[in-house]
Amino acid sequence: MRLTGLPSSLMPRAVLARAVIGAVALALLASGCASLEQKEREWTFRVVKADAGWYSGAPASVQEVYLPVGDAPGAQRIHAWWWPAANPDAPVIYYLHGVRWNLTGHVRRMEQLRGFGFSVFAIDYRGFGKSDGDLPSEQWTYEDAQAGWAWVARKQPDPARRFIYGHSLGGAVAIDLAARLAKDKSAPQARGLVVESTFTSLPDIAAELSWSWLPTGLVMTQRYDSIDKVRGLDLPVLFVHGTGDRYVPARFSQALYDAAPGRKKLLLIENGGHNNSMWIGNGEYQHAFAEFFDLSGTALGRAY
Repeated sequence: MRLTGLPSSLMPRAVLARAVIGAVALALLASGCASLEQKEREWTFRVVKADAGWYSGAPASVQEVYLPVGDAPGAQRIHAWWWPAANPDAPVIYYLHGVRWNLTGHVRRMEQLRGFGFSVFAIDYRGFGKSDGDLPSEQWTYEDAQAGWAWVARKQPDPARRFIYGHSLGGAVAIDLAARLAKDKSAPQARGLVVESTFTSLPDIAAELSWSWLPTGLVMTQRYDSIDKVRGLDLPVLFVHGTGDRYVPARFSQALYDAAPGRKKLLLIENGGHNNSMWIGNGEYQHAFAEFFDLSGTALGRAY
């Protein structure tokens, strides 16, 4: 999750992040409520509607899916990819991405998850890619994640074969989804949750990257308060973070790990950055998946 909105060549990234956050905070303070929230949402999500520059097309086995969000006539739809594994009995991992790039910017991470032995289902929130809507919001991402999960649950009715994965801001969306699922006390709804390079809350990140005198916690409407929600989780959680992450320091995952009440593991990838921890720590990642989630009966588990 890069908190920059201008070319990084103009100034050092840390200085640029502080300048952006400072400018946004001052603009929000000087504006009315309606424009406050709109401007904040623009800066928070920084959506690029076009395909990622490095995207060369979806793999041949990817199936496009469109899902309505809600049951109302004419409900907006989200665009999703279903990438089944060659093994029809493979577990399903539900992929939730972060800000800026749509699905076309996440092929490599999804490809790696599929290489671990999973079928992958991934959505674009409204406002991203081919999904309906113009400007995303925190509430929209939660609603969209629930719509996608309903599809996953229909596709794979066995909760023991369902996993939730979120990267960066997608980690906050994944934690929210898992917290909502935890309210159903009848039975576990998923085998486990994986959150990578995520944060305790957006105000916490704003405070980390801006000046202490800015009242970011008071003016921000998009909050993603994961630190509170993680305390209510009832499924195993694997937290992953690169020690070299310059945008979201690894101490945020440590704080989430400390707050989680149940079975949990914190995997720190030495020298991993915000976007490349899975690639740098490929072997560690696979081993953690297989061991922590007890996937001994799968291809991933047999590899270890």
